[in-house]
Amino acid sequence: MTRTRLSTLAATAVLAAVSGMITAAPASAAVTCTSPVWTAQYFANTSFSGTPKLTACDSAIAENMGSGDPAGVTLPNDNFSIRWSVTRDFGSGGPFRLSAATQDGMRVYVDGVRKIDLWQNVSTTVRKAVDLTIPAGRHTIRVDYVAWTGYAYAGFTYLPRTEASVDTVKPLAPTGLTAAYSRDTAKTTLRWSSNKEMDLAGYRVYRRLSNTPWAQVSGSSLLTTPSFVDAPPATGQTFLYEVRAVDKAGRESTGSLDVTAATVDRTGPAAPTGFTVVSDAWLATLNWQAVADAARYEVYASSAATGPFELLTTTTTTSYRTSAPTNANQYYRVRGIDASGNPGANATVAGDGVDRTPPGSPTGLNSVARPGSTAVYWTAPGGRWVEDWDNGGHYRVYRSPGKTFDPAARTEVACAEEGSNEAGNGGACVDLDMPENTYVTYAVTAVDPDDNESAYSAPLVVRTGDTVAPGPVTSVKVTPRSDGMLVSWAASPEDDIDEYVVWAGARQADGTVKWLGPDRCWEGVSNPLAIVCGNLPDGETRVYAVIAKDHWGNGLHPSDPKITAVEATELDVRPSVTVTRDWNLGSLSHNPTATRPSVDWQCTDSTRCGAVTGYRVNRWNPATKAYDPQHDGLLPADARTWTDLTATKGNTYFYKLEAVTADGAVVGTYPWYTIFQDRV
Repeated sequence: MTRTRLSTLAATAVLAAVSGMITAAPASAAVTCTSPVWTAQYFANTSFSGTPKLTACDSAIAENMGSGDPAGVTLPNDNFSIRWSVTRDFGSGGPFRLSAATQDGMRVYVDGVRKIDLWQNVSTTVRKAVDLTIPAGRHTIRVDYVAWTGYAYAGFTYLPRTEASVDTVKPLAPTGLTAAYSRDTAKTTLRWSSNKEMDLAGYRVYRRLSNTPWAQVSGSSLLTTPSFVDAPPATGQTFLYEVRAVDKAGRESTGSLDVTAATVDRTGPAAPTGFTVVSDAWLATLNWQAVADAARYEVYASSAATGPFELLTTTTTTSYRTSAPTNANQYYRVRGIDASGNPGANATVAGDGVDRTPPGSPTGLNSVARPGSTAVYWTAPGGRWVEDWDNGGHYRVYRSPGKTFDPAARTEVACAEEGSNEAGNGGACVDLDMPENTYVTYAVTAVDPDDNESAYSAPLVVRTGDTVAPGPVTSVKVTPRSDGMLVSWAASPEDDIDEYVVWAGARQADGTVKWLGPDRCWEGVSNPLAIVCGNLPDGETRVYAVIAKDHWGNGLHPSDPKITAVEATELDVRPSVTVTRDWNLGSLSHNPTATRPSVDWQCTDSTRCGAVTGYRVNRWNPATKAYDPQHDGLLPADARTWTDLTATKGNTYFYKLEAVTADGAVVGTYPWYTIFQDRV
């Protein structure tokens, strides 16, 4: 039987090994085999000892040598050996299957550790497969084969297991990624180093902008070569790239180190969104949403949908107002222009010139309510209302019951002819049909010539007029005090009260009251339901009534039988000592309502005034029943005023001013009193 090899060796020549071809050399020649090609050593013994008869490069271990020695080398027919070894990079490693078929003996080692042992002289081919995990990186596999006697065969493979349920190891990330961008073609050429995995299925290329997710750009099929040409959008932006390896189990590696490509800007902005046209009389208002990279916008118009379009304006804003034909179709386009001058896509909109835009709302509502009528006033809206008014615009006045405006319950007011005064800058409406003595709420709208009605104005709450007097005031109480009569009462429950009026009267012999009119009364600031009334507290008896008056002057008369009058007697605080007025020296005045009681005088009688050496002011002391001096000694002869700094509110004070000569004689006397009221 003739023994043959799958690859013929030439022992006497060196053959170039390309794409699986075998390089062989005589035993004396140095042979270097490039991984993953096997280095094969042939020995004329079974102990792998001595100098190999031949060293060769073998692309595979599949030797069918029959009953003779291997071709291309002189070996004994029996008792020879072959040793194959290879060191290679297994990339990420993973599950592998080692498969041996031999006749006679074979042993397989991984990094010097035996994994298969079929070491015996056999007459038939024996086989064995071992599944194991090879770690990532470089490892050495060695196969030792011995042919003792008889038929000789050696076969061995190591292959990755690619079942997804078995291979849980993803490939290593590709390395050496570079990117070269051409501004002429606007394309990016990517290149990277091939992965070492034996189970590599291909590659995927991803691209993104900074701070955005990665997107695959290499298509649905895996790349089988370590290069790719991408055509990124020519937007002037810088894109990032990464490459990921994919194995036959479908597992994808992490990304390679990122590379960047700065693109040329040949892309205009996106079409503006939200493009609208709103027509009013004579004008069209165009609005659109801003586009991120637009530096300015061009606005075009045409009377036909297909053009031609005329440039209306270039603007940096997102709105434009232009004249437009009334009740006629007009077509508009807007597009963005970026900073590099690239025009963007057009957004389009059509307008029909029909005015559907309501005017603004009237403002500043006010009113004057009277019994039987309510006049409502307002200010015109802004904008183009003057033109609307001149072309037939008008106002509408609405009224609803209660203190809030309810459109569902509104009534349009028929403004009285003699009271209506509409104008372009505002208006007035006299309502003669409103309910009296209650609350209503008005709102006014503006209506343009095309009957577009504005939104309601801010509501105006009005208390309508009436001729009905408020009911009687209750809980009236009169308290005599040293500064007058304190009159107090309970607040009226009615909500249209403007003021309270206190009346005083005198009881007549027949029991009736003669009402003298509102008494002298002074209000304070702390209590709106109390007042101090009366002149000098001199013991008089008076009858008091409190009347509530509404916004329209309606009020009961104190003689009305519904009024409850209160009779009370003043205190009598007058001094028990009579002082005769004897002041002929000049003029004199005092202020009973000053912040402090005070007196001013003149001394113009030259004869008698020349003898006056000073002045004395005395104040009545109710406790001692006497006039007490208010200062030490005399006031100077040239003094002409005095203020009581010790007086307190809520009292009536009696004073006596005396002009005194050197011998102590009093040549002029002036008595007066001051009611120093404590108003509430």
